[in-house]
Amino acid sequence: MIRNIRVEQIEQTPIERQQIELVERKGIGHPDSIADGIAEAVSRALCRAYMDECGVYLHHNTDQGEIVAGESIPCFGGGKVVKPIYALLTGRATKVFDGVNIPADAIAVEAARAYVKSIIPIMNMERDIIVDCRMGAGSTDLRDVFKTCGGTRVMRANDTSFGVGHAPFSEAESLVKGVSDYIDTVYRPRHPEVGTDVKVMGLRDGDEITLTLAVAMVDRYLSDIGEYAEAVEKLKESIQEIAPRFTGRTTRVHINTADDIASGSVFLTVNGTSAEMGDDGSVGRGNRCNGLITPNRPMSMEATSGKNPINHIGKIYNLLATHLGTTCVAEVDGIEEIYIRLLSQIGHPIDQPLVASVQIIPQQGVDLTEVTPAVEAIIDTGLEDIAGVTEKVIRGELKTF
Repeated sequence: MIRNIRVEQIEQTPIERQQIELVERKGIGHPDSIADGIAEAVSRALCRAYMDECGVYLHHNTDQGEIVAGESIPCFGGGKVVKPIYALLTGRATKVFDGVNIPADAIAVEAARAYVKSIIPIMNMERDIIVDCRMGAGSTDLRDVFKTCGGTRVMRANDTSFGVGHAPFSEAESLVKGVSDYIDTVYRPRHPEVGTDVKVMGLRDGDEITLTLAVAMVDRYLSDIGEYAEAVEKLKESIQEIAPRFTGRTTRVHINTADDIASGSVFLTVNGTSAEMGDDGSVGRGNRCNGLITPNRPMSMEATSGKNPINHIGKIYNLLATHLGTTCVAEVDGIEEIYIRLLSQIGHPIDQPLVASVQIIPQQGVDLTEVTPAVEAIIDTGLEDIAGVTEKVIRGELKTF
């Protein structure tokens, strides 16, 4: 099979040599990330139920969810939520197939509540959050595209859309993602006063990186303003210590810069998320599928989370483009930067994009012709094996935010 893979050299200043670079990550407890996580958890749960009940993955898209903020009264030693967070599940799902009724709404609510409990285990799920499902059925034409492909190995695209990916991560990108992961996996388990709503904003100005973190602190684990200030300072020192793992540049860390310790106005929460105290969230408004928001790089505006992983290009091509970029850099010597864009046409096989555009900045002294054949082979193999993306998503092996 001949695929339209186009490799070209681009003339631009590599990211590491640009003067200004901005990188952002919204942590798992940020309202936008909660919306993304719920949407993806619901999609995976529906896929499992469809396979169990019907022996096939059925049409659905759950990427339209919203988080409507509640209200809380945090207090050192433990406050309370006075108005629960409202999670609205919308989108589309198949509810009847060949005479079999699938309780899609109930599956969605159960999956959403289980996901929130997994990321915010201290939350009172009976009192602090309402989960409301308003999913409908999909449009007839999209269901027909999905059904037509059901008996074939390769699905047909349900949209004319594109996905993008880049590699490798810059030092600033690696630092922002690394700090967020460190807090989630290493620091918070030992310091539960640090909530899950952690936003990391990185600015690289030449060889200096400034990290500005907004960290929701959990009131029940802090007795007074003094303990709060000490906890913030300890986190700052810990981040400063690990920064050299990701960059050799000078790094400065600032946390909760809006705090006014003297007046007691600080980022204190009951459950560790701003969703309980005025911040709303939407699917697709936060991190891209590589876990970052990178305005110095090409990005897709698609909401990756919640789209079906079987034939929705907005999900599959973004995940695949990111994976292919990383693979090319890892396996092909001589690439300084690579950018991959995959464009579909609705109704056409997803392994045959209208174009697979590959833009490369070769390392100094390397000619594009030296890397092109290997890159084309990786892209071609990735598209040939595109069905594997579906199973990895359903098993939770690929993150979407």
